Amino acid sequence: MPVGATVQVVGLKQTINALNKVEPQLVKDFKASANKIAQPAISAAQNAYTEIPLSGMAYSWTSKGRSRKNFPFTVAKARKGVTVKFDTRRKAVGVILIEQKDPAAAIFETAGRANTNKLNTSLMFVGLPVSAGRTRLIGPAVYRSRRKIENEMKEMIVDTISAVQKKI
Repeated sequence: MPVGATVQVVGLKQTINALNKVEPQLVKDFKASANKIAQPAISAAQNAYTEIPLSGMAYSWTSKGRSRKNFPFTVAKARKGVTVKFDTRRKAVGVILIEQKDPAAAIFETAGRANTNKLNTSLMFVGLPVSAGRTRLIGPAVYRSRRKIENEMKEMIVDTISAVQKKI
């Protein structure tokens, strides 16, 4: 039976929003610290991209009926696209997210999660399957390196929350 664990710090969104109103410089410092702490996970996700998964992804093309170009897929653009995002909206899933900004790499990461399609079938054939709600490379890479950053991130968040509570 698989076991899963999640880290959740209650009040982080409210703390960041309150901090932004009271002291914007502290928010900048918080984000800089979080980026620095998350660097091992970002590096692991970036290093997961080593080659173009399918040869057709290297060419520039658009789908029928669409004018937006999502490809070509390049390893350099895929690595550069891995970033940290801070999301404090009310309906946001997480506050600190590691995401893929490059459209071609994002399509590669998530193709076939909800519905089977030709791209997913081709990627499964070359040994890159994906299950529902997962990603191909970023998720496993970040999950493997999360132990390195988890405790530091918790400590930084708790320190920030207590500093804000003292100021308010």
